[in-house]
Amino acid sequence: MTKSELIIEYRKILRLALPAIAGLSTQMIVSLVDTAMIGRLETATYALAAMGVGVLATWALISFFSSLATGTHVLVARNYGSGNYRKCGEVLNTSLVISILIGGIVASTGVFFSYQIADFFSKDPVVGILAGDYLHFRFMGIPFFLISVAYRGFFFGIGKTKIFMYSGILVNFLNIIFNYIFIFGAFGLKGMGLAGAGIGSTLATMCDVLFYISVALLSDYRKKYLYYNFFHFSRELAERIIRISLPVSFQNVFILIGFLIFVAITGIIGTLEQAVSQVIISALLFSMMPCFGFGIAVQTLVGTSYGSRDIKKAKFYGFKTSKIASAYTLLIGIIFIAVPQLILILITEDQQVIDAAVPALRIAGFGQVFYAIGVVLANSLQAVGESFFVMMSDIVANWIIFLPAAYLLGIVFDFGLLGAWAALPFYVIIYSLMMFLKFKYGSWQYKKGDSSS
Repeated sequence: MTKSELIIEYRKILRLALPAIAGLSTQMIVSLVDTAMIGRLETATYALAAMGVGVLATWALISFFSSLATGTHVLVARNYGSGNYRKCGEVLNTSLVISILIGGIVASTGVFFSYQIADFFSKDPVVGILAGDYLHFRFMGIPFFLISVAYRGFFFGIGKTKIFMYSGILVNFLNIIFNYIFIFGAFGLKGMGLAGAGIGSTLATMCDVLFYISVALLSDYRKKYLYYNFFHFSRELAERIIRISLPVSFQNVFILIGFLIFVAITGIIGTLEQAVSQVIISALLFSMMPCFGFGIAVQTLVGTSYGSRDIKKAKFYGFKTSKIASAYTLLIGIIFIAVPQLILILITEDQQVIDAAVPALRIAGFGQVFYAIGVVLANSLQAVGESFFVMMSDIVANWIIFLPAAYLLGIVFDFGLLGAWAALPFYVIIYSLMMFLKFKYGSWQYKKGDSSS
């Protein structure tokens, strides 16, 4: 490949990745702003600790089902690559029905058990009550979240990542406004603290659904993909979506529960340490969200290449995208290590929290440098049907390596917060290495069959 051809391909990667990164970055901004708002409450230490539990518990539940976007994304991308546009629309229809059915069940269950979930992951009873208040309202928005996830997966699959960017900008702006109103109180409403953040997020998610429906009604998309002209639920497509998504679902929930356990481990060390861990997790969004954006781009590019049976091109996109993403995480890692205070001051004004977080953020900053390789190649492998391998690799690296090491270093060997966070680089490096070896040498590249299925 000539230099000019390589530049064209890099631009293609960035053309898909940058809008996705922009959309995800708005979510990162909301998370940081939410943390900053909660960090300015009178009971900031308890509220931040509760937010860590509440946010991770929410992610753990919705991530099990939000991976429907992965199944939708992959199937749409494969059919788009093979030129079967009507089948793309059928995938969206089927995904929407699945999302509505599952969303209602999950929301009802989550709301009913919100306080029990919070208590399970909270050693401090005050933290448990605050986290339960947040979860109670946050779970109400799950049906709307899953509907937007179905639309998101469809537009990712056809390469329209800008729509997600516009959605992110609009909805997350509303999220900040709603959260401010309900956290601190405005327009005659009494401030509800952390519970207000749950209400604000749910209202913003409802607006997200309205946005996607409005875009889907545009004639350019509606006439080409015919999803509303011939609305049809396909059991066969539902099985394919679930077959691709289910390993991702288990991966997401196991890893997020793993991080919930990690937060609980830091809570055993102390409430301050648990609050610090929430701040560090929020700071890591600076690198994680863009990595997910590159993951979205590579899943489209690898999926369409796989759908057109161009294995060489699929491998090219996987490795080149991971190279670009790694350059970004290296830059962020340098910032985390050199000037961690600049990041932490954006999240909280509590000097005690900042002082405790500085050395731990430096450790996390080193580990996240290698994160891009793992995320990008994991998405590449999911696009070619290796979701189960990705799931098992992540579970092994997290549950067998990360969590035991964090407990041993942080509690058994009494290294405290630094010991717990020192386990993170081992997890990231081992997981990324497994993704690299599987994508480079795995049997997926020799498999034959209907790549668009």
